Amino acid sequence: MRTSSGSGSIPPEELLPLVYDELRNFARKIMSKRALQGTLQATALVHEAWIKLSTGNERIWCDRSQFFCTAAKAMRHILVDRARAKMATKRGSDLERISLDTHDFEIAEASPDERVLMVDELLHRLEVEDPESARVITLKFFGGLTNHELASMDGVTERTIERQWAFAKARLFRLIREEMKSV
Repeated sequence: MRTSSGSGSIPPEELLPLVYDELRNFARKIMSKRALQGTLQATALVHEAWIKLSTGNERIWCDRSQFFCTAAKAMRHILVDRARAKMATKRGSDLERISLDTHDFEIAEASPDERVLMVDELLHRLEVEDPESARVITLKFFGGLTNHELASMDGVTERTIERQWAFAKARLFRLIREEMKSV
């Protein structure tokens, strides 16, 4: 799957129809699982991701796995950018003073946007420590892939992906716990 000039290459305008339905399905899954429907529509996410994928330098994807990993990262960046923008507009609005001397207040749960930002921040750390775990999390969390889809893409068994996902999730949860302790 090459998208630049050369033998066996597919120009971006010919590649989009080949992968559009799959990208849209991934986007729809991620939007429904993360309660982000009000933030962005799946079609808009795919279109923004495609613009990121097809502009700039001539892209060469060696295989399907690399292409969809790149697409998942593009979707991740779009969702993170939108979450940051949304959180920036919320800062300072509806402030209410509370006394910390009393313990009669509840701390609100993290919003979907806050969760996206926290996962993204921790993924940056994990990409340095364990790139394979970060890739699996990116493809599942931001790409919306199932274990079956990942196994097919990587040419491994579904059980292998289940083990990789369990390990990656445990690493991410450990990072989340460490982050929460430091707050």
